[in-house]
Amino acid sequence: MTATTAPVAQARAAGKPRLIRWVLRLHRPALYGWAGLAVVLAVVLIALAGPLADAAAEGWRQYDACDFRGPCHYDQDAILRYKDWYNYATTALDVLPFLVAAWAGAALTGRELETGTARLAWTQSTSPARWLAVRLAVPALVVAAGTGPLFWLHHLAWAAGQGRIDTVKTWYDVFTFHANGPTTTALALAGLAAGALAGLLFRRALPALVLGVVFISGVWGLAQQLMPHLWPTVTSTASLKQGYPGSGITVEQGLVTRTGAHLPDPYCSSDASCHAVLAKATGYYSTYHPASHYWPLQLTTSALILAVTGLLVLACFLVLRRLTGPVTTAPTGKAAV
Repeated sequence: MTATTAPVAQARAAGKPRLIRWVLRLHRPALYGWAGLAVVLAVVLIALAGPLADAAAEGWRQYDACDFRGPCHYDQDAILRYKDWYNYATTALDVLPFLVAAWAGAALTGRELETGTARLAWTQSTSPARWLAVRLAVPALVVAAGTGPLFWLHHLAWAAGQGRIDTVKTWYDVFTFHANGPTTTALALAGLAAGALAGLLFRRALPALVLGVVFISGVWGLAQQLMPHLWPTVTSTASLKQGYPGSGITVEQGLVTRTGAHLPDPYCSSDASCHAVLAKATGYYSTYHPASHYWPLQLTTSALILAVTGLLVLACFLVLRRLTGPVTTAPTGKAAV
């Protein structure tokens, strides 16, 4: 190592922890708020997996034992309490990616570009690329560390009610599905990248907040549309009296003819055209994902979302390059860090 490159390497080595400390200090209120929200949700989910689920299960046991020939006494409050707090916790987990996107757009990049703090940092031996890399990496670790245990606790809370609580949500309920698995973490990371991109595009806090939420809404919608097609489906048939077979995420349903052909269900029961279609049918068919496809769908959907997140991160660096131009070495001989 030459005498010229030695100070450069030392400056870069010293700059990394300094940048990390600066990001944590600058966004300390958000860090405290995130930690507080994670702790509160964890406490609620632990309660749902334990005493709240047990009380609700006992209430349903009492209700199912009623013969309704006289007064029926059961713990309705416990049943409703579990249902309400489960919905609150599920909604909170599903909203987290949108909160992350809004914060990333408004505070992480938008406000710093709007106030000139970012450009000031770029003149203090910090390259724009490293500035952005640290601002994405540090919050990404915090987001992953917060959402990972939460979706696991939510899955425990949901599983605690299976077979015991009559009103427990199905595994394929759209809000339960995402709150129950790693798609929560993947969506939160996508929200971080989407918000950062919005801040770089608008360079103003409020518009970036709105655009970040719009971006993550698009990612959520894309994942929801593609999810049923990311894993091979199962097709089952049943007679006309039995109705549609199977239970899960439905991809396609219809009628089965005597030749085995599939027809769309007319969804009617009275007019002549309806009778003509039903006369050709011998049963119903369903193409769907059963419960055994839960984890394959979770993992493939998470992979898809993370791939989109990678594209958003790449877009962030391309937009930053357009704003700042190629990185060059400072004329003083001090390298950007």
